[in-house]
Amino acid sequence: MPNYRSWEDAGYVSRDVWRKGGQIGLLCPDVPEAYGGPGGDFLFNAVVHEEMARVGAGSFSACLISHSDINASYLMELGTEEQKRRWLPAMVSGQAIAAIAMSEPGAGSDLKAIRTVARRDGENYILNGQKTFITNGHNADVVIVAARTTPPDAKVGISLFLVDTALPGFRRGRLLEKVGQKAGDTSELFFDDMVLSADSLLGRENAGFGAMMTLMPRERIAIAMSAVAEAEFALEWAIAYVKTREAFGRPLAQLQTIRFKIAELASEMAVSRVFVDWCLQKQVAGDLDLRSAVIAKYWVSDASYKVIDECLQLFGGYGYMREYPISRAWVDSRIHRIYGGTNEIMKDIIGKDLLA
Repeated sequence: MPNYRSWEDAGYVSRDVWRKGGQIGLLCPDVPEAYGGPGGDFLFNAVVHEEMARVGAGSFSACLISHSDINASYLMELGTEEQKRRWLPAMVSGQAIAAIAMSEPGAGSDLKAIRTVARRDGENYILNGQKTFITNGHNADVVIVAARTTPPDAKVGISLFLVDTALPGFRRGRLLEKVGQKAGDTSELFFDDMVLSADSLLGRENAGFGAMMTLMPRERIAIAMSAVAEAEFALEWAIAYVKTREAFGRPLAQLQTIRFKIAELASEMAVSRVFVDWCLQKQVAGDLDLRSAVIAKYWVSDASYKVIDECLQLFGGYGYMREYPISRAWVDSRIHRIYGGTNEIMKDIIGKDLLA
Protein backbone atom coordinates (compact mmCIF):
# COMPACT_ATOMS: atom_id res chain seq x y z
CA MET A 1 0.00 0.00 0.00
CA PRO A 2 2.85 2.50 0.51
CA ASN A 3 3.46 2.21 -3.26
CA TYR A 4 -0.15 2.31 -4.41
CA ARG A 5 -0.39 6.05 -5.04
CA SER A 6 2.69 5.92 -7.29
CA TRP A 7 1.08 3.08 -9.30
CA GLU A 8 -2.06 5.18 -9.71
CA ASP A 9 0.04 8.09 -10.97
CA ALA A 10 1.90 5.79 -13.39
CA GLY A 11 -1.31 4.10 -14.56
CA TYR A 12 -0.12 0.55 -13.95
CA VAL A 13 1.34 -1.79 -11.33
CA SER A 14 5.06 -2.47 -11.78
CA ARG A 15 6.18 -5.87 -13.02
CA ASP A 16 8.22 -6.36 -9.83
CA VAL A 17 4.97 -6.45 -7.88
CA TRP A 18 3.57 -9.15 -10.17
CA ARG A 19 6.68 -11.27 -9.61
CA LYS A 20 6.49 -10.78 -5.85
CA GLY A 21 2.81 -11.71 -6.01
CA GLY A 22 3.78 -14.91 -7.79
CA GLN A 23 6.37 -15.73 -5.12
CA ILE A 24 3.79 -15.60 -2.32
CA GLY A 25 0.99 -17.37 -4.19
CA LEU A 26 -1.37 -14.49 -5.06
CA LEU A 27 -1.49 -15.32 -8.77
CA CYS A 28 -3.68 -18.04 -10.28
CA PRO A 29 -4.49 -19.72 -6.93
CA ASP A 30 -6.58 -22.47 -8.50
CA VAL A 31 -4.09 -23.55 -11.16
CA PRO A 32 -3.07 -27.18 -10.45
CA GLU A 33 0.36 -27.99 -9.06
CA ALA A 34 1.15 -29.87 -12.28
CA TYR A 35 1.40 -26.47 -13.99
CA GLY A 36 3.25 -24.72 -11.18
CA GLY A 37 0.15 -23.45 -9.39
CA PRO A 38 -0.81 -23.57 -5.71
CA GLY A 39 -3.52 -26.14 -6.50
CA GLY A 40 -6.32 -24.44 -4.56
CA ASP A 41 -9.92 -23.95 -5.61
CA PHE A 42 -11.81 -20.83 -6.66
CA LEU A 43 -12.42 -19.82 -3.03
CA PHE A 44 -8.72 -18.99 -2.79
CA ASN A 45 -9.22 -16.52 -5.65
CA ALA A 46 -12.08 -15.01 -3.67
CA VAL A 47 -9.87 -14.56 -0.60
CA VAL A 48 -7.27 -12.67 -2.66
CA HIS A 49 -9.91 -10.26 -3.99
CA GLU A 50 -11.43 -9.75 -0.55
CA GLU A 51 -8.07 -8.85 0.94
CA MET A 52 -7.38 -6.45 -1.94
CA ALA A 53 -10.74 -4.83 -1.18
CA ARG A 54 -9.88 -4.56 2.51
CA VAL A 55 -7.06 -2.13 1.73
CA GLY A 56 -8.77 -0.36 -1.17
CA ALA A 57 -6.67 -1.93 -3.94
CA GLY A 58 -9.51 -2.35 -6.42
CA SER A 59 -7.29 -1.54 -9.41
CA PHE A 60 -4.93 -4.43 -8.79
CA SER A 61 -7.88 -6.70 -8.01
CA ALA A 62 -9.28 -5.96 -11.49
CA CYS A 63 -5.91 -6.86 -13.02
CA LEU A 64 -5.94 -10.15 -11.13
CA ILE A 65 -9.49 -10.94 -12.29
CA SER A 66 -8.22 -10.75 -15.86
CA HIS A 67 -4.96 -12.62 -15.21
CA SER A 68 -5.99 -15.29 -12.70
CA ASP A 69 -9.76 -15.70 -12.97
CA ILE A 70 -10.28 -15.28 -16.72
CA ASN A 71 -7.12 -16.00 -18.69
CA ALA A 72 -5.94 -18.91 -16.55
CA SER A 73 -9.37 -20.54 -16.77
CA TYR A 74 -9.47 -20.17 -20.57
CA LEU A 75 -6.09 -21.88 -20.78
CA MET A 76 -7.11 -24.63 -18.39
CA GLU A 77 -10.40 -25.34 -20.19
CA LEU A 78 -9.39 -24.83 -23.83
CA GLY A 79 -5.61 -25.08 -24.03
CA THR A 80 -3.55 -27.93 -25.41
CA GLU A 81 -1.04 -29.54 -23.08
CA GLU A 82 1.74 -27.63 -24.87
CA GLN A 83 -0.07 -24.30 -24.44
CA LYS A 84 -0.70 -24.95 -20.75
CA ARG A 85 2.91 -25.89 -20.06
CA ARG A 86 4.22 -22.90 -21.95
CA TRP A 87 2.11 -20.20 -20.29
CA LEU A 88 0.57 -21.32 -16.98
CA PRO A 89 3.79 -21.70 -14.94
CA ALA A 90 4.94 -18.27 -16.12
CA MET A 91 1.55 -16.76 -15.22
CA VAL A 92 1.65 -18.35 -11.76
CA SER A 93 5.14 -16.95 -11.09
CA GLY A 94 4.36 -13.50 -12.45
CA GLN A 95 6.99 -13.82 -15.16
CA ALA A 96 4.20 -13.57 -17.76
CA ILE A 97 1.23 -11.22 -17.41
CA ALA A 98 -1.94 -12.17 -19.26
CA ALA A 99 -4.73 -10.13 -20.86
CA ILE A 100 -7.88 -10.99 -22.78
CA ALA A 101 -8.83 -8.86 -25.79
CA MET A 102 -12.51 -8.88 -26.69
CA SER A 103 -13.69 -5.24 -26.73
CA GLU A 104 -13.16 -3.05 -29.79
CA PRO A 105 -14.01 0.58 -30.55
CA GLY A 106 -17.24 -0.58 -32.18
CA ALA A 107 -17.89 -3.77 -30.23
CA GLY A 108 -18.20 -3.88 -26.46
CA SER A 109 -20.93 -6.01 -24.93
CA ASP A 110 -21.98 -7.06 -28.47
CA LEU A 111 -19.17 -9.52 -29.15
CA LYS A 112 -20.70 -10.66 -32.44
CA ALA A 113 -19.85 -7.23 -33.85
CA ILE A 114 -16.07 -7.62 -33.59
CA ARG A 115 -14.08 -6.71 -36.70
CA THR A 116 -10.64 -8.08 -35.82
CA VAL A 117 -9.92 -10.78 -38.40
CA ALA A 118 -7.69 -13.86 -38.42
CA ARG A 119 -7.33 -15.04 -42.02
CA ARG A 120 -6.01 -18.47 -42.90
CA ASP A 121 -2.73 -18.42 -44.85
CA GLY A 122 -1.53 -21.97 -45.39
CA GLU A 123 -0.55 -23.36 -41.99
CA ASN A 124 -0.74 -19.92 -40.36
CA TYR A 125 -3.24 -17.18 -39.53
CA ILE A 126 -2.79 -13.51 -40.36
CA LEU A 127 -4.23 -11.34 -37.60
CA ASN A 128 -5.40 -7.76 -38.22
CA GLY A 129 -7.45 -5.50 -36.01
CA GLN A 130 -7.71 -3.24 -33.00
CA LYS A 131 -8.81 -3.81 -29.41
CA THR A 132 -9.54 -1.27 -26.68
CA PHE A 133 -10.23 -1.11 -22.92
CA ILE A 134 -7.90 -4.09 -22.44
CA THR A 135 -7.02 -4.73 -18.79
CA ASN A 136 -3.29 -5.59 -18.41
CA GLY A 137 -2.75 -4.54 -22.03
CA HIS A 138 0.21 -2.32 -21.18
CA ASN A 139 2.08 -5.09 -19.33
CA ALA A 140 0.79 -8.17 -21.15
CA ASP A 141 3.16 -10.87 -22.38
CA VAL A 142 0.33 -13.04 -23.69
CA VAL A 143 -3.09 -11.95 -24.91
CA ILE A 144 -6.10 -14.12 -25.65
CA VAL A 145 -7.57 -12.44 -28.73
CA ALA A 146 -11.08 -12.94 -30.03
CA ALA A 147 -11.08 -12.63 -33.82
CA ARG A 148 -13.46 -13.30 -36.69
CA THR A 149 -12.46 -16.35 -38.73
CA THR A 150 -15.31 -16.23 -41.26
CA PRO A 151 -15.99 -13.61 -43.97
CA PRO A 152 -17.94 -10.50 -42.82
CA ASP A 153 -21.03 -11.53 -44.81
CA ALA A 154 -21.03 -15.10 -43.46
CA LYS A 155 -22.53 -16.42 -40.23
CA VAL A 156 -20.37 -15.13 -37.41
CA GLY A 157 -17.49 -17.44 -36.61
CA ILE A 158 -15.23 -16.25 -33.80
CA SER A 159 -12.04 -17.97 -32.75
CA LEU A 160 -9.66 -17.41 -29.85
CA PHE A 161 -5.90 -17.06 -30.25
CA LEU A 162 -3.01 -17.05 -27.80
CA VAL A 163 -0.90 -14.12 -28.94
CA ASP A 164 2.69 -13.75 -27.78
CA THR A 165 3.22 -9.98 -27.59
CA ALA A 166 6.92 -10.36 -28.45
CA LEU A 167 6.01 -11.38 -32.02
CA PRO A 168 6.22 -8.91 -34.94
CA GLY A 169 2.97 -7.17 -35.82
CA PHE A 170 1.85 -6.50 -32.26
CA ARG A 171 1.60 -2.88 -31.11
CA ARG A 172 0.49 -1.30 -27.87
CA GLY A 173 -1.52 1.88 -28.18
CA ARG A 174 -2.29 4.45 -25.53
CA LEU A 175 -2.32 3.67 -21.84
CA LEU A 176 -5.87 4.88 -21.30
CA GLU A 177 -6.62 7.39 -18.55
CA LYS A 178 -9.67 6.31 -16.57
CA VAL A 179 -11.91 7.94 -13.98
CA GLY A 180 -11.20 5.12 -11.49
CA GLN A 181 -9.05 2.02 -11.07
CA LYS A 182 -6.13 4.23 -11.96
CA ALA A 183 -3.45 1.70 -10.99
CA GLY A 184 -4.96 -0.94 -13.28
CA ASP A 185 -3.41 -0.62 -16.71
CA THR A 186 -5.96 -0.39 -19.52
CA SER A 187 -4.71 -0.07 -23.07
CA GLU A 188 -5.39 -0.11 -26.78
CA LEU A 189 -3.87 -3.00 -28.73
CA PHE A 190 -3.16 -3.25 -32.47
CA PHE A 191 -2.45 -6.27 -34.67
CA ASP A 192 -0.90 -5.47 -38.05
CA ASP A 193 -0.51 -8.45 -40.42
CA MET A 194 0.60 -10.49 -37.41
CA VAL A 195 1.58 -14.03 -38.41
CA LEU A 196 0.32 -16.64 -35.95
CA SER A 197 1.15 -20.32 -36.23
CA ALA A 198 -1.75 -22.76 -36.20
CA ASP A 199 -0.83 -23.84 -32.67
CA SER A 200 -1.77 -20.35 -31.48
CA LEU A 201 -5.43 -21.29 -31.88
CA LEU A 202 -7.04 -21.71 -28.45
CA GLY A 203 -9.80 -24.29 -28.68
CA ARG A 204 -11.49 -25.09 -31.98
CA GLU A 205 -11.77 -22.74 -34.96
CA ASN A 206 -15.08 -20.84 -35.08
CA ALA A 207 -15.96 -22.10 -31.58
CA GLY A 208 -14.73 -19.04 -29.69
CA PHE A 209 -18.10 -17.43 -29.12
CA GLY A 210 -19.52 -20.56 -27.53
CA ALA A 211 -16.40 -20.94 -25.38
CA MET A 212 -16.71 -17.35 -24.16
CA MET A 213 -20.36 -17.84 -23.25
CA THR A 214 -19.51 -21.05 -21.37
CA LEU A 215 -16.70 -19.43 -19.37
CA MET A 216 -18.43 -16.08 -18.75
CA PRO A 217 -20.10 -17.19 -15.45
CA ARG A 218 -16.67 -17.40 -13.81
CA GLU A 219 -15.80 -13.85 -14.89
CA ARG A 220 -19.12 -12.49 -13.70
CA ILE A 221 -19.00 -14.10 -10.27
CA ALA A 222 -15.43 -12.80 -9.94
CA ILE A 223 -16.73 -9.28 -10.56
CA ALA A 224 -19.57 -9.82 -8.07
CA MET A 225 -17.30 -11.15 -5.32
CA SER A 226 -14.92 -8.22 -5.76
CA ALA A 227 -17.81 -5.74 -5.73
CA VAL A 228 -19.44 -7.12 -2.58
CA ALA A 229 -16.12 -7.14 -0.69
CA GLU A 230 -15.36 -3.54 -1.65
CA ALA A 231 -18.77 -2.42 -0.37
CA GLU A 232 -18.45 -4.42 2.85
CA PHE A 233 -15.17 -2.75 3.73
CA ALA A 234 -16.48 0.67 2.71
CA LEU A 235 -19.29 0.10 5.20
CA GLU A 236 -16.75 -0.85 7.89
CA TRP A 237 -14.87 2.41 7.24
CA ALA A 238 -18.10 4.40 7.39
CA ILE A 239 -19.19 2.79 10.67
CA ALA A 240 -15.83 3.55 12.27
CA TYR A 241 -16.01 7.14 11.00
CA VAL A 242 -19.52 7.97 12.27
CA LYS A 243 -18.61 6.65 15.71
CA THR A 244 -15.88 9.27 16.08
CA ARG A 245 -16.98 12.17 13.87
CA GLU A 246 -18.95 14.74 15.85
CA ALA A 247 -21.62 17.17 14.70
CA PHE A 248 -23.66 19.44 16.91
CA GLY A 249 -21.80 18.26 19.98
CA ARG A 250 -22.21 14.50 19.63
CA PRO A 251 -20.99 11.61 17.41
CA LEU A 252 -22.89 11.10 14.16
CA ALA A 253 -23.63 7.54 15.28
CA GLN A 254 -26.00 8.90 17.93
CA LEU A 255 -28.28 10.40 15.27
CA GLN A 256 -31.22 8.16 14.43
CA THR A 257 -31.08 9.05 10.74
CA ILE A 258 -27.46 7.81 10.62
CA ARG A 259 -28.37 4.58 12.44
CA PHE A 260 -31.21 4.00 9.97
CA LYS A 261 -28.85 4.54 7.04
CA ILE A 262 -26.24 2.14 8.44
CA ALA A 263 -28.97 -0.46 9.00
CA GLU A 264 -30.17 -0.15 5.40
CA LEU A 265 -26.66 -0.49 3.97
CA ALA A 266 -25.74 -3.41 6.21
CA SER A 267 -28.93 -5.23 5.21
CA GLU A 268 -28.24 -4.78 1.49
CA MET A 269 -24.73 -6.13 1.91
CA ALA A 270 -25.84 -9.08 4.05
CA VAL A 271 -28.31 -10.21 1.39
CA SER A 272 -25.76 -9.66 -1.40
CA ARG A 273 -23.08 -11.59 0.48
CA VAL A 274 -25.30 -14.63 0.99
CA PHE A 275 -26.07 -14.86 -2.73
CA VAL A 276 -22.46 -14.32 -3.77
CA ASP A 277 -21.27 -17.04 -1.38
CA TRP A 278 -23.93 -19.40 -2.74
CA CYS A 279 -22.68 -18.71 -6.28
CA LEU A 280 -19.08 -19.24 -5.18
CA GLN A 281 -19.94 -22.65 -3.79
CA LYS A 282 -21.68 -23.48 -7.07
CA GLN A 283 -18.60 -22.34 -9.00
CA VAL A 284 -16.31 -24.53 -6.90
CA ALA A 285 -18.64 -27.48 -7.47
CA GLY A 286 -18.59 -26.80 -11.22
CA ASP A 287 -22.31 -26.15 -11.63
CA LEU A 288 -22.76 -22.37 -11.51
CA ASP A 289 -25.40 -21.62 -14.15
CA LEU A 290 -25.35 -18.63 -16.47
CA ARG A 291 -28.47 -16.95 -15.08
CA SER A 292 -27.27 -17.04 -11.46
CA ALA A 293 -23.88 -15.60 -12.41
CA VAL A 294 -25.54 -12.84 -14.44
CA ILE A 295 -27.94 -12.00 -11.60
CA ALA A 296 -25.01 -11.81 -9.18
CA LYS A 297 -23.01 -9.52 -11.46
CA TYR A 298 -25.97 -7.21 -12.14
CA TRP A 299 -27.51 -7.07 -8.67
CA VAL A 300 -24.34 -6.95 -6.58
CA SER A 301 -22.52 -4.41 -8.75
CA ASP A 302 -25.55 -2.11 -8.61
CA ALA A 303 -26.02 -2.63 -4.86
CA SER A 304 -22.34 -2.24 -4.01
CA TYR A 305 -22.01 1.04 -5.90
CA LYS A 306 -25.11 2.38 -4.14
CA VAL A 307 -23.73 1.34 -0.75
CA ILE A 308 -20.29 2.85 -1.39
CA ASP A 309 -21.89 6.08 -2.61
CA GLU A 310 -23.98 6.30 0.56
CA CYS A 311 -20.91 5.53 2.68
CA LEU A 312 -18.98 8.35 1.02
CA GLN A 313 -21.89 10.68 1.84
CA LEU A 314 -21.46 9.84 5.52
CA PHE A 315 -17.88 11.12 5.35
CA GLY A 316 -19.05 14.51 4.06
CA GLY A 317 -16.34 16.59 2.40
CA TYR A 318 -13.60 14.29 3.67
CA GLY A 319 -15.04 11.46 1.60
CA TYR A 320 -14.24 13.42 -1.55
CA MET A 321 -10.54 13.68 -0.69
CA ARG A 322 -8.12 11.25 -2.33
CA GLU A 323 -6.35 10.62 0.98
CA TYR A 324 -9.44 8.79 2.25
CA PRO A 325 -9.81 5.18 0.96
CA ILE A 326 -13.57 5.66 0.55
CA SER A 327 -12.97 8.09 -2.33
CA ARG A 328 -10.90 5.52 -4.20
CA ALA A 329 -13.46 2.77 -3.55
CA TRP A 330 -16.19 5.06 -4.90
CA VAL A 331 -14.54 5.74 -8.27
CA ASP A 332 -13.14 2.20 -8.55
CA SER A 333 -16.52 0.51 -8.00
CA ARG A 334 -18.33 2.33 -10.81
CA ILE A 335 -16.80 0.12 -13.49
CA HIS A 336 -18.34 -3.05 -12.03
CA ARG A 337 -21.63 -2.04 -13.64
CA ILE A 338 -19.95 -1.77 -17.06
CA TYR A 339 -17.23 -4.37 -17.63
CA GLY A 340 -17.98 -8.06 -17.94
CA GLY A 341 -21.05 -6.94 -19.91
CA THR A 342 -23.04 -3.84 -18.98
CA ASN A 343 -25.81 -4.31 -16.45
CA GLU A 344 -28.34 -3.47 -19.15
CA ILE A 345 -27.05 -6.47 -21.10
CA MET A 346 -27.23 -8.56 -17.92
CA LYS A 347 -30.91 -7.71 -17.46
CA ASP A 348 -31.60 -8.55 -21.09
CA ILE A 349 -29.92 -11.97 -20.67
CA ILE A 350 -31.98 -12.68 -17.54
CA GLY A 351 -35.21 -11.63 -19.21
CA LYS A 352 -34.59 -13.68 -22.35
CA ASP A 353 -33.74 -16.73 -20.29
CA LEU A 354 -36.88 -16.45 -18.18
CA LEU A 355 -39.20 -15.75 -21.12
CA ALA A 356 -37.73 -18.25 -23.58
